[in-house]
Amino acid sequence: MSLSTDPLDELSIPDGTTVEEHDLVTDGDVLMGGRSTVEFGIRGRNVLAGEGVRIGGGVEAEADCRLDMWSDVAGNVLVGRDAFIGERTHIGGQLMVSGDLDVGDDVDIEDGFEANGWIVIRNPMPTIVFLFVYLKQLMLLGEEEAAQNLVNELADEEDPEEAPLIVPRGATVSDDAWRVSTPASIGDECRLHGNIRAESIAVGEDCNIFGSLRAKHDIYIGEGTRVHGDVTTRKGEVRIAPGALVLGDVSCSDLELSKGAEVDGTMRARGNITMQGIARRDVE
Repeated sequence: MSLSTDPLDELSIPDGTTVEEHDLVTDGDVLMGGRSTVEFGIRGRNVLAGEGVRIGGGVEAEADCRLDMWSDVAGNVLVGRDAFIGERTHIGGQLMVSGDLDVGDDVDIEDGFEANGWIVIRNPMPTIVFLFVYLKQLMLLGEEEAAQNLVNELADEEDPEEAPLIVPRGATVSDDAWRVSTPASIGDECRLHGNIRAESIAVGEDCNIFGSLRAKHDIYIGEGTRVHGDVTTRKGEVRIAPGALVLGDVSCSDLELSKGAEVDGTMRARGNITMQGIARRDVE
């Protein structure tokens, strides 16, 4: 996890992330900002949710799971190591913890809970609040190396370079749409369902996006990626890399299409159009 910018200021989907039977699945960590909504279940290594996060399925955390106060999980929560559950959190199924359980007041677990380690009933400090207040203080003191080491230790990262899946504050993620008021970055070899709405969008290589892309600013579509929908930007440029396929219309200010890219629809650009041997149905 990089400390160069606020990590909750972007929707960040790491390489290989998929949507499988209504679950959002990634090999790395999952970090969800406060008041965000994810209609999918979540499966990852460490799962951290800010205050008031709503999860529409279950949670499977290979390592730790931290749910801050007022969170709501519709299904079971299965934790491979330790769990930290903030006050007034609701879990619609079972809570199963292989390690220790630290739980706040007025937590509602509909189908009961089981922990193999210590069980402590108190109000744990909200994880997201603690993490970012402490990290920002270290950054203000110029202790960037110490801050990065803290992040790696908290996440228990065997590979510190592996990026987490990040859902920014106030975002909504569902089968219908991924709506954020921040930039969106999607890694390589991802398979996602839903229309993506963001400030700007960058999609990596060899992805399958079953939905449209819409942004206020630039959109980039990586090599070999398939977008099953329209690509639209109000003010920005659309760039489509070699071998990419858009199964819909493209509308933008400026359009740059690389050799070997294909657009199966109408292309509209208010400014410049740059094409290099593009297969196309219509250009306006």
